[in-house]
Amino acid sequence: MPPQTARLLNVANGITVLRLLLVPVFAAALLHADGNATGWRILATVIFAVASITDRIDGDLARRRGLVTEFGKLADPIADKALTGTALVGLSSLGLLPWWVTVVILVREIGVTLLRFWVIRHGVLPASRGGKLKTLVQAVAIGLYVLPLSDWLATLAAIAMGAAVLLTVATGVDYVARALTLRRTSARAVRKRQARLDRLAGPTHPADPGHPAELDRPAELDHPVSPGRPAGAGRAVGQRSSVGPPVPPAVPPAPAPDTQPGPPPGTPMPDDRSVPSP
Repeated sequence: MPPQTARLLNVANGITVLRLLLVPVFAAALLHADGNATGWRILATVIFAVASITDRIDGDLARRRGLVTEFGKLADPIADKALTGTALVGLSSLGLLPWWVTVVILVREIGVTLLRFWVIRHGVLPASRGGKLKTLVQAVAIGLYVLPLSDWLATLAAIAMGAAVLLTVATGVDYVARALTLRRTSARAVRKRQARLDRLAGPTHPADPGHPAELDRPAELDHPVSPGRPAGAGRAVGQRSSVGPPVPPAVPPAPAPDTQPGPPPGTPMPDDRSVPSP
């Protein structure tokens, strides 16, 4: 990973922090007077809209001006999930939105975040077009539910939320499939599979007629050393051992001296010619 060069205190990160700070303000406005105050509901809608727009602004600024930081990568999705989760839980607690809708959307959002961490060693799981469309439809549906609407406008809000739920489930399944594919086809996964196959196959020699398998067998296995036999005695003279230098030729032992007793001194031999001494 290249070193971070952007300053931590920059405009993009400031907008992200602002969105985080708007979350409790939005919750207070939405839940004021148990959601029965029209003015506070409208204020909550305005705050939600501003916070949703800042989500697009900080990301574009960070990429365009080179202001991407590790803090921004972590804080941006946290701010998004905090805003969406607060709105859904607040609407369900007021009885304006079924709880199962809130659970489905939150499970999907948290699950996709965990999927990104699960495949982070294999690559990045970018947002798809369906995911971006889901985010837009979801923001519109939540905004319509926060507004105190009635009659056909309330029906429009229900239709928008239904479309958001369908997109949420469909894109969630798509993210799971893409994550599994990435873990199976990434360069890291291919290297791990190849290493596993190499370990199972073990060391092998190429098919070469000049390299019979017997050459890999140590000579000591063919000629085991007996207790009374010196090491290397089973090899031919001058043969190179697979575990040591060539064995030198054996030196023949010297002949034993003749121990048979001879004739006493002065005894003439059969062919001896006695020569008188002068």
